[in-house]
Amino acid sequence: MTTTAPHTDLGKTPGPTAPLRPRRGPGALVRALPLTPAVVLLLLFLAGPIAYCVYIAFTDLQLTGQAQDSFVGFENFTRAFGDEAFLNAVWLTLVFTVLSSLIGQNTLGLALAALMRRASEPVRTLTGGIVVTAWVLPEVVAGFLLYAFFRREGTLNAILDWLHLPSQNWLFTLPILAVSFANVWRGTAFSMLVYSAALNEIPKEITEAAEVDGAGGWRRMWHITLPMIRRSIGTNLMLNTLQTLSVFGLIWVMTRGGPGGRSQTLPLFMYEQAFQNSLIGYGTAVALLLLLVGSLFSLVYLRLLRTEV
Repeated sequence: MTTTAPHTDLGKTPGPTAPLRPRRGPGALVRALPLTPAVVLLLLFLAGPIAYCVYIAFTDLQLTGQAQDSFVGFENFTRAFGDEAFLNAVWLTLVFTVLSSLIGQNTLGLALAALMRRASEPVRTLTGGIVVTAWVLPEVVAGFLLYAFFRREGTLNAILDWLHLPSQNWLFTLPILAVSFANVWRGTAFSMLVYSAALNEIPKEITEAAEVDGAGGWRRMWHITLPMIRRSIGTNLMLNTLQTLSVFGLIWVMTRGGPGGRSQTLPLFMYEQAFQNSLIGYGTAVALLLLLVGSLFSLVYLRLLRTEV
């Protein structure tokens, strides 16, 4: 008596199975309940004001001399791009951001972090304390300190006179450079802390091996350090750029955007139009354009971070 083996498809390749989908039941709703107050608060205090500002930007709302506002469409935006003062503010905002954030704070913060890594403990403590103190000062206080430093009878000219070098009224002749230096002085601590944390994550074995192979300091920085902290560089650039685009108090205290609008960035131009000229609709439109500039910078940085391996 012979028995037949059961038929099996051992030689067949099993077909693709359908992906398992998680079941959504009452448990998902229960887990989402703790987030409800936060979502409501965000909609009430964040999304609501933003939506109202978007509406105002398309109206001719004014603080005084107007009984009722009316919808004007894109008139405020077309007015902005035809306004020489607005275009000047855009240019000065870009100059201020590039000088004080992309170049100043980023480069100086990385240099300080690299130098402090090799310094002794007392030097690191003293340097870090001085730099962080400038960062934690209120913006208005920092503005007054830098105003006293750059003014005609200020500290900088006193030092130049003592060195028998020519002095000048820096807040009048080079106002955008003066406020850019002030922002570097105040904001470098953040970059220094970010890069200090990033440099501490680099394994010492890698740098020691490079030293054994004869790589100098600049080669190690270019080929080892910078590639290994590139994500920290991108994150720091994004956060610094967004913070610099919104600087108001520092410039207002030092120059109030003058003289002749030569240090008037977009936040100061927006304030002037909305609260000094009482053009709330126009000023809000400028604020939305500033928000758009910050969003474009953020998208560029996020794109660069996403392409990193």
